[in-house]
Amino acid sequence: MALDSIIGIAGTALNAQLTRMNATASNLANAGTTAGSAEEAFRAKRPVFKALVEERMTHAGAPYVGGVKVDQVVDDPAEPRLVWDPNNPLADDKGYVYQSNVSEVAEMVDMMAAARSYQNNVEVINTARQLLMRTLDITKA
Repeated sequence: MALDSIIGIAGTALNAQLTRMNATASNLANAGTTAGSAEEAFRAKRPVFKALVEERMTHAGAPYVGGVKVDQVVDDPAEPRLVWDPNNPLADDKGYVYQSNVSEVAEMVDMMAAARSYQNNVEVINTARQLLMRTLDITKA
């Protein structure tokens, strides 16, 4: 495998983890939101990744076999929390509001995992770059 492919594959992983971090940031930003109905309540966003294992699966945004792409971003299927808050202007006739289904603790764990994966792929790129530079140094001699 050529060094440019390694860098490209790691680049697809960086893009995927950045999408994951953006989803986590959105989830955390909306963790405390309320709504008047379950349908209107914010639902946590979850990116779904897909491994690019065959040439036909690649495209301009993810052109490397062995890389990863964001296949889709889906809503978390967990139900929003029903909270009794009769003073809230969004409360229904029984005094309940619906809070987002975001678990802040789970989001923080996911954010740390995404950050670690991002850092690991930056190291892959740095190592490949160092190898490339050493190869160029050898050819100069």
